[in-house]
Amino acid sequence: MEVAVVLVCIPTSPWASGRASHPCTSLEPCSRVLECSVFTLCPCRLDSDAYFHVLSYLSFPCRYFKWWYKKTRIEKKSAFIDLLCAVPLQQIYGCPLGGIGGGTITRGWRGEFCRWQLNPGIYHYETVIADQFTVCLRCKGQTVYQQVLSVERPSTLQGWNWGYCGHYAFYHALYPRAWMVYELPGQNVVLTCRQVSPVIPHDYKDSSLPVGVFIWEVENERDEDVDVSIMFSLQNGTGTKEDRSGGHWNEPFAFEKEGERVAGVLLHHCTHVNPFTLAISAREKAGTGVTHLTAFNPMGSGREVWQDLLQDGRLDSPAGKSSLTEKGEVTAAAVCASCRVPARGHRTLELALAWDMPRVHFGSKEKLHLRRYTRFFGSGGDAAPALSHHALTHYEEWERKIEAWQKPILENSQLPSWYKSALFNELYFMTDGGTIWVELPPDCRAEDLQGPEGAGLSHLLPVLREYGRFAYLEGQEYRMYNTYDVHFYASFALVMLWPKLQISLQYDIAVTVVNEDVQPRQYLMCGQTAQVKLKNVVPHDIGDPGDEPWQRVNAYLMHDTADWKDLNLKFVLQVYRDYYLTHDSLYLRDMWPVCQAVMESELKFDTDNDGLIENGGFADQTYDAWVVNGASAYCGGLWLAAVCVMCKMAEVLGDAEIQQKYTDILSKGKEAFERMLWNGKYYNYDSSGSETSSSIMSDQCAGQWFLGACGLDQGEFEVFRKSHVVSALKTIFEKNVMSFAGGTMGAVNGMRPDGVPDTSSVQSNEVWIGVVYALAATMIQEGLVEEGFHTAEGCYRTVWERLGMAFQTPEAYREKKVYRSLAYMRPLSIWSMQLALELALPQGTSPRRA
Repeated sequence: MEVAVVLVCIPTSPWASGRASHPCTSLEPCSRVLECSVFTLCPCRLDSDAYFHVLSYLSFPCRYFKWWYKKTRIEKKSAFIDLLCAVPLQQIYGCPLGGIGGGTITRGWRGEFCRWQLNPGIYHYETVIADQFTVCLRCKGQTVYQQVLSVERPSTLQGWNWGYCGHYAFYHALYPRAWMVYELPGQNVVLTCRQVSPVIPHDYKDSSLPVGVFIWEVENERDEDVDVSIMFSLQNGTGTKEDRSGGHWNEPFAFEKEGERVAGVLLHHCTHVNPFTLAISAREKAGTGVTHLTAFNPMGSGREVWQDLLQDGRLDSPAGKSSLTEKGEVTAAAVCASCRVPARGHRTLELALAWDMPRVHFGSKEKLHLRRYTRFFGSGGDAAPALSHHALTHYEEWERKIEAWQKPILENSQLPSWYKSALFNELYFMTDGGTIWVELPPDCRAEDLQGPEGAGLSHLLPVLREYGRFAYLEGQEYRMYNTYDVHFYASFALVMLWPKLQISLQYDIAVTVVNEDVQPRQYLMCGQTAQVKLKNVVPHDIGDPGDEPWQRVNAYLMHDTADWKDLNLKFVLQVYRDYYLTHDSLYLRDMWPVCQAVMESELKFDTDNDGLIENGGFADQTYDAWVVNGASAYCGGLWLAAVCVMCKMAEVLGDAEIQQKYTDILSKGKEAFERMLWNGKYYNYDSSGSETSSSIMSDQCAGQWFLGACGLDQGEFEVFRKSHVVSALKTIFEKNVMSFAGGTMGAVNGMRPDGVPDTSSVQSNEVWIGVVYALAATMIQEGLVEEGFHTAEGCYRTVWERLGMAFQTPEAYREKKVYRSLAYMRPLSIWSMQLALELALPQGTSPRRA
């Protein structure tokens, strides 16, 4: 079984040891790009020239800068999209720790703790140098080797032995697990640290837990016994200025239940908003001793800690709490697990990290929210010991479930290794997408959720009460929760692995659809003022973590999305797709009136009554910088697909009148779509007759993609002619894939018929990783399996290998190493490839190797 499908050798270069200067070192000079609609900005140049650069390219500089300045400098809040202060690329990230919705802590592939998201949706990109594992080896009562397992050489804790040689360490990741192998030089001892997080499909309890487990396998290749100690040290905090705010304290703990005992240290981080407790611990068992150090200064030399461990491979384990930190003071703690490993033998040490931030406020501080895991562990802020104990006594069960889930795919020799890596590792975003999963208040009533117009959603309250509310960001840099035009692509991971969370999310969207927000606001691109949310229109997102999500929706200020053509259609398509995969008829019945309402709203865009909607001559869909006018392949195809599923849902629900209505629309629309857009080889970008209307769009078959995922791509419900779909996909493969970057970078969004990328907009010239995975799924659905795998492989190789963007897959990149929006939602669409494989192939068969 091929477990290690991501392999990185930890180098000892200046960059790897933390001494590189510029985060864009490995890319071309202006490689870090952040775009919004009509401009490109390199944040590497934020000097006086940068403002000239901005003003040269922006059509809305004054409006945006005025808004940005007020938001960030006066209100002291983060911008939902910050065009001036982008997150720099760091090619350091590995598998994140933690379950869904309780916050995440990311470890780098060199073992550092370097990305923190404990406050919902808010990221800190800080490597905390005190957060380390240290090994001590003793033979015959003498310490023979003691080493921090880090290649760093920091300016603090200089009393520790740093600078582990990276040539003797290897990293593997297959989310939600990771492996670090240390071949201790000259010691004939090999350490393997297996990192496990409780991310388990169809599990709605343990998958919510904010914990990670480190299982240290020790192999002694010596001819004598060796005493091995692993020390886990941790700073109280996340490396931000709040660590120095004072009032923090640590205390030792022990927790015993059902004969299993866990011991460690609690680090209480006492901030005014969203206080939390960190816990480091180890499992006590026969032959394993656990000791601790309650507090030490991580800004000093650390010599007293080092000597304590060096003396006997244990820590002093003082009793009692530490004193409160003074302002400006930082504290840390350590726990140590020790055992004797016989000659030529093997032993295991088990340590854990847990964090307990049960009660959270978003940026507005208006409402208190309880995280999902509080249902099982309480909301009093004292759950860290129980969480630690549960993690250390249940991780083996988690691993059995993870292996049972992943094994059929990993052991399928016909699937390429890169696909196995991409499929599971892209799931990091399910937890590390600023994800929040909260409980409903116990006194919550249906009318509190539904608003004045949502009374028809009869199962809203039972669903949300049982499964809670779920939200994840569009991207770590695009801070909007449940951005719906993008979730359309990413939703396959949710509905296939945690379908109840997809159902819950859809209920939340349905509530916002049937209600409105009449507050006026100015939109930055056009400068016009319109109300925040119209009735019977799907929202762009459910809010900004810096404000109050669910209560105030549509944090996106660039365009008024009430006139976007794709949002309503994507809701309807997801409703039927969800029903098709879950068979939840109660959900379908609840959503049916909402689907009718949004389709009625959408009908106004069919301005000539030919059964096909028209785009409005601006960027009115998910490609929000790519102007489209008249009938279009993308929105027109989504429209016809949505009309088709309306017919199917009406049939299922016995609504003959609505079925006939949409059958008639579908008949007209299909004819208009073929007549206006089919050119004999593919569907034109749009029908405007402009210079670029004949561009080959990689996403032109999005409607067919979704119909195929719903089993509606053939027979009486066939919307698009099969021969035309296959011809279009072959054209895309020939032009957008193979004629772009030598066929090695996936599919460019837009390609001219002569094989030159469409440069009419910043987005037509990009590759969108999530769109490419969806395209690959469509190819697989249509029998073009080799082409599908080749297309998707280009994205994987580019992101995870050539650009070093592991666990931060961006929204987009260009041929010349330019990228946009790190750690983005849309690439979760790779799970639609897996669904295509499962639906298209008979039981027990496999696709051809790509």
